[in-house]
Amino acid sequence: MDQINENIGNNLKRVRKERNISLDKTAELTGVSKTMLGQIERGESNPTVTTLWKIANGLRLSLSSLISGDSPSVTVIKKNKLDPIIENNGQYQVYPVVPFNAEKQFEVFAITIEPGCEHRSEPHNPGVEEYIFVNEGTLELAIGEKSYVVNSEDAITFQADRAHIYKNNGNSLVKCSVLIHYPG
Repeated sequence: MDQINENIGNNLKRVRKERNISLDKTAELTGVSKTMLGQIERGESNPTVTTLWKIANGLRLSLSSLISGDSPSVTVIKKNKLDPIIENNGQYQVYPVVPFNAEKQFEVFAITIEPGCEHRSEPHNPGVEEYIFVNEGTLELAIGEKSYVVNSEDAITFQADRAHIYKNNGNSLVKCSVLIHYPG
């Protein structure tokens, strides 16, 4: 079992036990089937980003709190040592760079988007904010009915409680860092 899938399974099971909720109730809260949740807990499934967001939103958790293992007080994070969450046949990759910290209320991801790829993100819980810093390429971000173009070395911030779509309509890879802040 991959480390990231093991972490997801262990964290999901721990949260359920801490809250004393069944798989049935978790399925009801998240919109993810009881069967899929059981497979995730046992490390038998490689959940998509969309599935993980459904679980995180339904349980009112940060995404990285599902993915991360225990960490010491000082950590050097090497992206090439992280296991990405992959969607769209590898065209959309999310690296959990800085896991959620309850005291600080945020998490950071490195995202790469291949040319021609778009990723639809479910609305996050009310009050959640995204801060996106584009490092390479040009990101098009659709929020509701409006689209925004964010060029290399530029940033965009928004309330993430609405559906949004990350798009790479260019000819080169988009690399961005995403900070997600959760309300206290």
